Amino acid sequence: MSLINEYMQMEQQLKELQSNMEKLQNDKRLQSELEFKDRLESLMKEFDKSAADVIALLDPKPVGSAPKAASAPAGARRKRKLKIYKNPNTGEVVETRGGNHKTLKAWKDEYNSDTVESWLVRVEE
Repeated sequence: MSLINEYMQMEQQLKELQSNMEKLQNDKRLQSELEFKDRLESLMKEFDKSAADVIALLDPKPVGSAPKAASAPAGARRKRKLKIYKNPNTGEVVETRGGNHKTLKAWKDEYNSDTVESWLVRVEE
């Protein structure tokens, strides 16, 4: 690309950017957000607080931190929930903590998985 072509292309991009800037400057939402930002910064200065202080105040529990298991030993898995299924055709009840139950597998083969899952009566801890 010749130098003049590069210059003209950059000049066109600059005009587009200036046009977009003018549109943004006239946008009421931007003006409102800028006013909010200015007021917030002045409040932070008035009370000698940083952005981190404000975030900690408004969101005391950071999003990335998950609650730790209190009494579980290292490497131990939590206990699975007990699922109770009742076959409406036979009235037979199956209680299982996993998907490897012989009767449950037979039901899923016979009636299909979605139908058997609709037979779920309750879930216990």
